[in-house]
Amino acid sequence: MKRKGTLITLIVIAVLFIVGVRYIWLKDQQDPIVYQSESPMINSVVKKTVATGSIVPKEEVLIKPNISGIIDEIFVEAGSTIASGDLIAKVRVVPNISALNSAQNNIKSAQTLVETARLALESQRSLYERQRVLFEKGVVSANEFDNAQLAFDQATQRYNQERVGLLAAEQTFDIVKTGSTQGLGASANTEIRATVSGMVLDVPVKVGNQVIESNNFNDGTTIAVLADVNKMIFEGKVDESEVGKITENLDLEITVGAIENKTFEAVLDYIAPKGIEENGAVQFEIKGTLSKKDTTFIRAGLSANASIILARADSVLTVKEALIQYDNESLQPYVEIQTGDQIFERREVILGISDGLIVEVLSGLEQGDLIKVWNQLKEPQQGY
Repeated sequence: MKRKGTLITLIVIAVLFIVGVRYIWLKDQQDPIVYQSESPMINSVVKKTVATGSIVPKEEVLIKPNISGIIDEIFVEAGSTIASGDLIAKVRVVPNISALNSAQNNIKSAQTLVETARLALESQRSLYERQRVLFEKGVVSANEFDNAQLAFDQATQRYNQERVGLLAAEQTFDIVKTGSTQGLGASANTEIRATVSGMVLDVPVKVGNQVIESNNFNDGTTIAVLADVNKMIFEGKVDESEVGKITENLDLEITVGAIENKTFEAVLDYIAPKGIEENGAVQFEIKGTLSKKDTTFIRAGLSANASIILARADSVLTVKEALIQYDNESLQPYVEIQTGDQIFERREVILGISDGLIVEVLSGLEQGDLIKVWNQLKEPQQGY
């Protein structure tokens, strides 16, 4: 039994030895790698970073009422183009009982003052007439007549002032009760008019909605949103790792997801001095003004991407980034140039702008050189 086991062991070792020898022999028979080569090309290189954001109007104007009430009529809809002064809506006033009562009391007080001034005026008129007759007969002096005339003129002026006060009290009562009064015309608080020309982007209220006036303590209810759609900007954010690479006045290439095969030019004119932390990363707001050179209508709020052009080189000698090698010690870039059949020599190069795929070559190469593709994959072998 021992001899049989020893024999089996020897046979297994022999088989494994033969298989190993065959494997080594087959490896030696494989063809060596045949390196391919590529030539530099004249190309344009654009180094850029991308920011995400949206297209918004440069200026949005919120139209708010100057008086509280209920929307009675709306004369515009989203998408309408209107001019400054055009009527947008009418508000029906719901009177404030306290203010209405106060206005009524002011009218009564003004009426009392008017009546008092009228009685005083009648008294001064009678005195003036008597003094005038006596002055004409030479009974009273000119000084006494002048005093009577002065008192009459003052009484007349006071009466007129009290009548103006009564008219103002009545107008205040009308405004508190109805929001308007006779003679105001387009200035009536109940008529909400456009303060600028542009397109109506939104009308967030409907007929019957209650609105609140804009004052020192309340922003008020927005009745309409207006903007000039010919002045649009890109508003987005860039990461803190990229903000140090950009400056104002850089060119932007804007692509809008909803508008295919279209690129819009813009200029970066604002970079936020302070970042905001979002999801663990600090983001900086940027803005760029679009230069609309065509009639393409861009809707406000559309998502967009902005390619910020950091550097550009047009019609320069370029190679693929993958062809560049770096020295292990000096970390200087170099390529291997073909000098014969599968014979290559090392050549130092000076590189310029890179976009991650191709890189500008400042010196070290010529357009006709053949560069070794040093990291190409070897074709798989078909069996043994």
